[in-house]
Amino acid sequence: MYSKNFKKILIVFLLLLPSCRFLSGGVESTQTPLLPSSETTAELGSGKENINTPTPEAKVWTLKIADSVPAALRDQIQLPKGFEIENSNTEADLTLDVILSSGEGIETKWVYALAAPFPTILDEVSGEDLKRVWEGEAFDFLNGQPLLMTGVTKRALSKLWGPSKGDLVNTVPADSLLGKAWENPYSLAILPFEDLEPRWKVIRVDETSPIDKDFPYKKYPLQIRFGISGKPEAMTQLTADAKGIFPLTNRDSQKMSVVVMTGVTALVRATGARMDTNGVIYPGEDIRDWLVEADLTHISNEVSFDASCPLANPYQYSLQFCSRLEYMDLLDYVGMDIMELTGNHLMDWGRNAFDNSLQLYQERGWKTYAAGMDLEEARQPLLIEHNGNKLAFLGCNPAGPEYVWATEERSGVTDCADDWMQTEIARLWSEGYLPIVTLQYFESYGFVPSPSQQAYFQSMAEAGAVIVSGSQAHHPQTMVFDGDSFIHFGLGNLFFDQMRLPDGYGVPVFDAEDLPVPGTRLEFIDRHIFYDGRYLGTEILTAMLEDYSRPRPMTADERKILLRDTFESSGW
Repeated sequence: MYSKNFKKILIVFLLLLPSCRFLSGGVESTQTPLLPSSETTAELGSGKENINTPTPEAKVWTLKIADSVPAALRDQIQLPKGFEIENSNTEADLTLDVILSSGEGIETKWVYALAAPFPTILDEVSGEDLKRVWEGEAFDFLNGQPLLMTGVTKRALSKLWGPSKGDLVNTVPADSLLGKAWENPYSLAILPFEDLEPRWKVIRVDETSPIDKDFPYKKYPLQIRFGISGKPEAMTQLTADAKGIFPLTNRDSQKMSVVVMTGVTALVRATGARMDTNGVIYPGEDIRDWLVEADLTHISNEVSFDASCPLANPYQYSLQFCSRLEYMDLLDYVGMDIMELTGNHLMDWGRNAFDNSLQLYQERGWKTYAAGMDLEEARQPLLIEHNGNKLAFLGCNPAGPEYVWATEERSGVTDCADDWMQTEIARLWSEGYLPIVTLQYFESYGFVPSPSQQAYFQSMAEAGAVIVSGSQAHHPQTMVFDGDSFIHFGLGNLFFDQMRLPDGYGVPVFDAEDLPVPGTRLEFIDRHIFYDGRYLGTEILTAMLEDYSRPRPMTADERKILLRDTFESSGW
């Protein structure tokens, strides 16, 4: 009898027999079919994985965007991998909506503006009165008109202030809001900052405006926080990958550029005499804050400086002007960055005085345009990039006199011949610049410019200029829009001694034989806002000339009269 151990050995031998083949040298083992093939092993890597175990699907979290979220915020959302926007009515893991207090989640501050059609005299309302309008109380500043906004904006404000009451708040589609407002000059609207455009005038709320450079977020009532909230697990994952989901705000000061532009400056005659007596900074003391606040301050200086220039004579009848060298300190004091050189008095003291002045400007670091040592240099645009905004300043003088014009052989001011300006404007526009054009046109005293001036300025806008500004006017002139381009035919004087004023302003009327018409005391200073590569709009500042030399901010009543007269003369 065989033992039990022998039987076990025999069975194992018989089982292995089909897996072996006999050779003359003995027995050679072959691959067993019970193991994966070499091809299968290569697909599985080490061959140790369980090929029947399914790979678990990654969790996809969903985000619902509330109907109170502005379109620009919605469009800028960039979710990390593993998240997607839920556009159906299905319940989502996370929600983006108005939040009433700042937390530790993912949030953004969205700034809104109170705005009106550009030719609106109203400048400011209080935040409290605005909220009371929301609650159904009528105010005189509404002039019987409803407060306009889109449905999205109304839903956002409703979460901040509660539901509006009464019929003082009307909703309008976003693409119709500006047109609807312009149907009535007393209309007011609330809109997101990014929806501002040149035909809107921004109204201050509690003395604050989002187009201010130093914008106090905490003080401004028209801002709304939007934040993401929802399931803790989803928030944890999203917070870990939160960088760059959406911007921290729709109003980034690092994308804004403020350009202040002024009218005629001629530091001569009575203005110069006041500087000799009271100090060279005397003319700029009352408006300095307006000028130094800007990123770029423009002044059109019409007279060259020279060491031989005598003391200023307030009773000078000759129109041959020069400015004393020390007067340049006034331009530094008010923060001038850019000097326009289109003036027709620049050669009064001779070409050497003009050439030497160009050298002095360069030594002081002042940027100039519209003049040079020859025609080619005079026609060069001044190109400036600031906070991502590409600005191009160009200017020319069609009025002459001829001896001020530069040629290929002599220095001077560029003329406007051969339509070179329109060609250059179009070229700069095609290269991504925002052209700002200033012109020393033929003088006309009064609000309404001549038909030829209107046509010429309009041709600059149609070529691509976003701003067209008249630097020749001693009397402020009207303003119009050509598409989105802003044309101001004349800003009036800045530092120049013309002191006549029309009746009705409530201040003494000065007169002099050499000052031809009332209105030369009235001054505009234009504050242009550029944001994220586009022209956003203009704030109009108003000043009254005092003491033949020193402009001051207008009183509220004076400002209302000037704006009313200008807007009516503009056809608005």
